[in-house]
Amino acid sequence: MVMRQLAGRGIRDTRVLVAMRWAPREWFLPPHLGPEAYSDAPLPIGNGQTISQPYVVALMTERLRPARTDRILEIGTGSGYQAAILAYIASAGKVFTIERLPDLLVESEERFRRLGLTNIETRLGDGAAGWPEEAPFDGIIVGAAAPRVPEPLAAQLAPGGRLIIPIGDLSSQELVILERPADAPGKLVQREAGAVRFVPLISRLAFTEGM
Repeated sequence: MVMRQLAGRGIRDTRVLVAMRWAPREWFLPPHLGPEAYSDAPLPIGNGQTISQPYVVALMTERLRPARTDRILEIGTGSGYQAAILAYIASAGKVFTIERLPDLLVESEERFRRLGLTNIETRLGDGAAGWPEEAPFDGIIVGAAAPRVPEPLAAQLAPGGRLIIPIGDLSSQELVILERPADAPGKLVQREAGAVRFVPLISRLAFTEGM
């Protein structure tokens, strides 16, 4: 069902489709929302946060183009759903995920253990600051909207890497893809990938020294 839904909306990367079928979305939701797990809609997970709709998770993952050995930074662990999809695809690499809310992080860590995902590192903190001691990253994916790209995240992107982030405010957001060309690492190429709707990125770094 998941593969048919996503393929019907233009998701073509087989690795993404297989990963989305593998991850039981109901495990990432409060129990009373289990029957709605496979609706293509964002759902509340507590603490004023949401789990993104399956299509948006698949789209962001496909546009990130993760490889099996990539090192990926995720900002906003939330339920852990996006991190689990990335860790499944980058099975010989590592996913570093940062969450600012302790309750959500503890719940996500338990889900990762339950799924047998051993290639995920977690951190409690300000995601907009990134994870400088583990940089550079082949991919960076941000699960919350900011008015601009936080400079620390752009600085931690490896040559050849991609950064996916929703840019905008509560009324209007655009999914932005930044790529650092391998043959021109001092340059960042920006493209847009359509309108989205995310909760805001809570960080002073999201409002200063950005791109």
